[in-house]
Amino acid sequence: MYLDFYGLKEPPFSITPDPRFVFLSDRHRDALAHLLYGIGQGGSGGFVQLTGEVGTGKTTLCRLLLEQLPEKTRVALVLNPRISPLELLETICEELKLDIDGRQGSLKGMVDTLNTYLLDAYAQGLRVVLIIDEAQNLSDEALEQVRLLTNLETPTQKLLQIILLGQPELREMLAKPELRQLAQRITARYHLTPLNADETEAYVRHRLAVAGSQRFPFTKLALRKIHQHSGGVPRLINVITDRALVAGYAQDLQQIGERVIDQAAAEALAGPVRKLDVPRSVWALAAAVVLALATWWLWPREPAPPEPVAEAASASNDEQGNGQAKPAPVEALSERILNAGPSGLTAWTRLLSLWTLRAEEADVRTAARCPSVLAPGVFCLRSRGNLSKLETLRRPVILRLSEGQRSAWAVLLGVDDERVRLAIGGDTFDTSWRELERAWLGDFYVIWRAPAFMGGTFRRGDSGAAVDWLRHELVDAMDESSDAVGPAFYDGDMEAAVRSLQAAHGLIPDGIVGPETLLALTARGGDGPRLRRKLD
Repeated sequence: MYLDFYGLKEPPFSITPDPRFVFLSDRHRDALAHLLYGIGQGGSGGFVQLTGEVGTGKTTLCRLLLEQLPEKTRVALVLNPRISPLELLETICEELKLDIDGRQGSLKGMVDTLNTYLLDAYAQGLRVVLIIDEAQNLSDEALEQVRLLTNLETPTQKLLQIILLGQPELREMLAKPELRQLAQRITARYHLTPLNADETEAYVRHRLAVAGSQRFPFTKLALRKIHQHSGGVPRLINVITDRALVAGYAQDLQQIGERVIDQAAAEALAGPVRKLDVPRSVWALAAAVVLALATWWLWPREPAPPEPVAEAASASNDEQGNGQAKPAPVEALSERILNAGPSGLTAWTRLLSLWTLRAEEADVRTAARCPSVLAPGVFCLRSRGNLSKLETLRRPVILRLSEGQRSAWAVLLGVDDERVRLAIGGDTFDTSWRELERAWLGDFYVIWRAPAFMGGTFRRGDSGAAVDWLRHELVDAMDESSDAVGPAFYDGDMEAAVRSLQAAHGLIPDGIVGPETLLALTARGGDGPRLRRKLD
């Protein structure tokens, strides 16, 4: 209804989760890091607990977690835990696709089946994770059964990592004396809080940009009201802003002010209705008033002038002004995506040529699969992130863009404060940050060079040529000098330096040197193409 009026291609504030609209505040990123770190411990630490109020993004984080799990991970996801202990075990076995014919109805049969599977998975190097959403709905008996699952173990390691997602009531449940054994096994706890005022504004701007907005329809005071009424809860922000856009469209408002937000919040967040004993005459009078108002509302009239915008609000919307001044890149990017073919081979050919890799060194079809080792001393990584993360990598990357049902592969060649430089097919062109963020879902592919012996992962206690190289690169990356001589040993000091580097690049600071940390190490120095920072 309001899409054309506000220049949108799709509703920006749907309450249905959509990965394209995901906005991660610092707290959301921290919570996701806690979950990934808990899984990365290999299940040896017991439970991981994430709580948050309704609508703060727990389910969204769960979806992101499932997308970013390590390759050798098997997941059982329980979405409806209001079930008996036996039904819970049956659900877990079904999620793991285990054959339970003939054992249904038997608690011991379910436990034996699950234990056999977990031992076999452990032997194959697989990690098994149980995620229970809405865990506050578990009965005390079911929670005790969940605790007993952590007794499935080898002499050195737990066989099952368990993540509990729930509302704040979950914390109260686990504080009960009768559940103290379970509470003692929780090794990581995180409570997800609502967005602050600045994050609320960033959230609204992000969703509008993804939906194709070319101008920002809310005044600064309106944004304050959105945060005030929603309390920073993303789901409530969606409900209020969607209702406000409907009201703004109905009133021909190019700019939506605080009064519209107040009204939208009153309608969207109305409390429970109390039944009153109202005389029929009052109802008749009310009906007449409504009919008169409807007649006045629908009677043809001149469009209302746009609501005046405070000078401070205009100053805060520089991004909006830039979008209006340069409409051409918007059409150019969408047209190029629609006209590009679905194959990514052209993009991979371009990226390989930037790294001067010959066909005999790296076949383009092999590269398109992004194996971890593309060629001796050449590594490939598929990951997720945002433009800020790509800036820290300082390398050209391949992005997958979408426009409606069509997709295209682009090489990101440069980034400055307002624009990005892309190559799609045989063409190179510039477009705005906003347009790229609207078309890009966050996946990227990158290749880099490092010594061939750096193909594994490294952690505290390791030594050898790889750790020697790691020490040298850390000194360069951290702008420090070192008088160290002789073979290096991955000790506590080196681990602390790795954690600092990881934190600076937005990685999980676990102190383990894997592909993303190696990429961060080579971002500053090393040979190879660089991401342009000045677009002439």
